[in-house]
Amino acid sequence: MKENMNDEHRGGILETARRMLRRIIEDRGLFDMPVSVLAKPLTPEEAIGNPGRRDFPITVGKERVIEAEVAGAKAHAFTDSPGEFVGTLKDVMAFSLGSNRERAIFIATLNSMLKSLGMIKGTLHCRDDEPEKCAGEIASTLFQRHGRCRIGLIGMNPAIAEALAKSFGPENVLITDLNPNNINTVKFGVNVWDGRTQTEQLVLSSDVVLITGTTLVNGTFDGIWRTLQDPEKPYYLYGVTGSGICELMGLNRQCPYGRA
Repeated sequence: MKENMNDEHRGGILETARRMLRRIIEDRGLFDMPVSVLAKPLTPEEAIGNPGRRDFPITVGKERVIEAEVAGAKAHAFTDSPGEFVGTLKDVMAFSLGSNRERAIFIATLNSMLKSLGMIKGTLHCRDDEPEKCAGEIASTLFQRHGRCRIGLIGMNPAIAEALAKSFGPENVLITDLNPNNINTVKFGVNVWDGRTQTEQLVLSSDVVLITGTTLVNGTFDGIWRTLQDPEKPYYLYGVTGSGICELMGLNRQCPYGRA
């Protein structure tokens, strides 16, 4: 029951996902089922283990992973506004989705719900040396599919940024980020642009765009999507956060080491 993202989606991608999840719940008669949702922030060690490098956003305290559990199935979502939540699926479906905290809990819950139904896998963040391996594999896959071209990276993942700069050359990589500590700094030979004002320019200037799933949580994805469509160009969402929405919407995803 994938939805065509080129069709108009009222209220944005999360409202579309909520409508689709509601249909799934209704079709399976789960609305009256007493499903509990437990969402809690994880420490960096719980979420990512002990990677060799210490410059991931989660290890420097700029983001956290929250973990939702529905019917025994666990799933993650990244957010800069972590919070605990204990309630029912009905409670989560009634969220206004007006804050990063609510969007993160909703997305993690959607991921765990779809996982519990056997619709998706790879919903838990990779650990230890896997983030480095993931970055190399993503860069290699993009090079094999698209050749040497200009890659736009939305969301400053240092391992991925470094792998892209090595594979494509720093002159062929553009990066935007929302973290003020990264903006206007040079990472791996690439100047990091301001994601609040220069993401549209990045999309229009790139041949292929790699997008962090965190854009679904921070409310910026819909604007990025509109820019991607005119002119339409190749894109991929990376990470575990977008696992459920990518499945529902048929979006391109790169997450080679997401755990089951």
